[in-house]
Amino acid sequence: MTYQQLKNSFLEYFEKQGHKVIGSASLIPDNDPTVLFTTAGMHPLVPYLMGEKHALGKRLASCQKCIRTSDIDEVGDGTHHTFFEMLGNWSLGDYFKKETIKFSWEFLTQVLKLDKDRIAISIFGGNSDVIDYDSESEKYWLELGLNKDRIAKVSENWWGPAGLSGPCGPDTEMFYWTGQDQAPKIFDPEDKKWVEIWNDVLMEYNKIAEGKFEKLKQKNVDTGMGLERTLAVLNNYDDNYLTELFQPIIKKIEDLSGKKYASDKKIFRIIADHIRSAVFIMGDPKGVGPSNKDQGYVLRRLIRRAIRYGKNLEIKNNFCLELAKIIIEKYKADYPELEKNQIFITTELEKEENKFQATLEKGLREFYKQKNIDGKIAFLLFSTYGFPLEMTEELAKENNIKINKTDFEAEFQKHQELSRTASVGMFKGGLVDDNYNTKRHHSAAHLLLEALRRVLGPHVEQKGSNINQERIRFDFSHNEKMSDEQKKQVEDIVNEQIKKALPVNCEEMPLAKAKEVGATGVFEHKYGDKVKVYSMGKSSSISSEIPFSREICGGPHVDNTKELISFKITKEESSSAGVRRIKAILGKNN
Repeated sequence: MTYQQLKNSFLEYFEKQGHKVIGSASLIPDNDPTVLFTTAGMHPLVPYLMGEKHALGKRLASCQKCIRTSDIDEVGDGTHHTFFEMLGNWSLGDYFKKETIKFSWEFLTQVLKLDKDRIAISIFGGNSDVIDYDSESEKYWLELGLNKDRIAKVSENWWGPAGLSGPCGPDTEMFYWTGQDQAPKIFDPEDKKWVEIWNDVLMEYNKIAEGKFEKLKQKNVDTGMGLERTLAVLNNYDDNYLTELFQPIIKKIEDLSGKKYASDKKIFRIIADHIRSAVFIMGDPKGVGPSNKDQGYVLRRLIRRAIRYGKNLEIKNNFCLELAKIIIEKYKADYPELEKNQIFITTELEKEENKFQATLEKGLREFYKQKNIDGKIAFLLFSTYGFPLEMTEELAKENNIKINKTDFEAEFQKHQELSRTASVGMFKGGLVDDNYNTKRHHSAAHLLLEALRRVLGPHVEQKGSNINQERIRFDFSHNEKMSDEQKKQVEDIVNEQIKKALPVNCEEMPLAKAKEVGATGVFEHKYGDKVKVYSMGKSSSISSEIPFSREICGGPHVDNTKELISFKITKEESSSAGVRRIKAILGKNN
């Protein structure tokens, strides 16, 4: 089965089960201050899992672009990736355990035609005296004909809550035997030949206090199937890098290095994974370039790690662009933003490779002089030679060079915010907490975008946001630093709309109509055929029929702009190439 056949089969199957297919959201999440990247298909849907109504209904399915930086150190084996695609289906308070388990089994065995004798299942194994094992899921798997020996009870099979309290529940995972021999009769989750391909998260509890849970009124299902792993399984590979997604990249690395994949698998995999991830980060509709902060730092780390490993393969010249072209060509049909942003991708990639190649050799010479690495040396390698701190640590381990842990970690602590990350389930703050002040800041961001467009021009688009209870952080497309006068104009426009006490209204409408009425939004393929449009009041400067701001958004928002009290920009700075960042606060709501 091909990549495209797998993706199409999944989405078509769930359409037949009454699901609406939604496109992939951006890799740069909106309004979540705890993560730098979208880490799972459920990430963009968190507000709806928390009870917000989705414009397309209660059954959804998608193929979502994801980045997990927590897996960078795992990359190099046959199944881990920094960038990957996740197939998923969701029930937002609709069907639950019985139906989703039936869907999963039917898709695996009837649509994909996987061998039933090579499938095993894990379920939640219980949590001492608090919550018993998930006997209900076990019952439904057994009813479908699965042998009891192939069902393992695992205490770690639990998702959430996102914060200290909130929705959570057990999950049930599906594994496939990738060994060449017959699958063992009894399922051992620790045996690496069993590869996890799908996970059904069953949100049925609300954690209200330490050790205390209550049943949720809205029970949700959130599933995730790793496309790369499943594609490998379907083609009888125990190595994802043997699939059509990676082989063209691998073959190009072989041509450039004169080496064979079979002799240096780990290095080939790291280079292929990291450049693919870098292309998707830069090619995203909200894409960023390499920098020393936030997503840009992770991007820089990926590119430079790939370049360092390229040196290990004795690749003589720059090679990142050669690989990037192959990746863009492979994915441009499904992700047209890659071709649209090709100039940005290639320009930034070439610039970064030239910059690091110029200092890499000198930095390595400096590194190999050391008997041990302290914080001072680590920072020298970072600031003078461009070595991400994680690279220095990795090199030290590879070469048995001692690290002064206390000193190194103290220095590392100062800079860890540069590469902060969170994996699935760590969504604290943002819109997830549904906090009133968070809603106020989110609503103010709509006014801010429209004010920026009026002051700076219609080229301004939102490139990302990080909103919490304390402040707004808003990234937008613009090439120049804003003048004090421009910042004052923007502040004045937003405060004028707050004083007008504009009503905030939400209307569901077809996407075509939203475009027709002038609603703003990055019109990528993440939208379904029906969207929510939030309108904020009427403008006195133009027709009274037209609101001041009209934007496609999932919500939630305040009911009236007067609730925002006042608006003040605290900082305006560069975020990355062609992207500026504003930090702002609202007046206290007594």
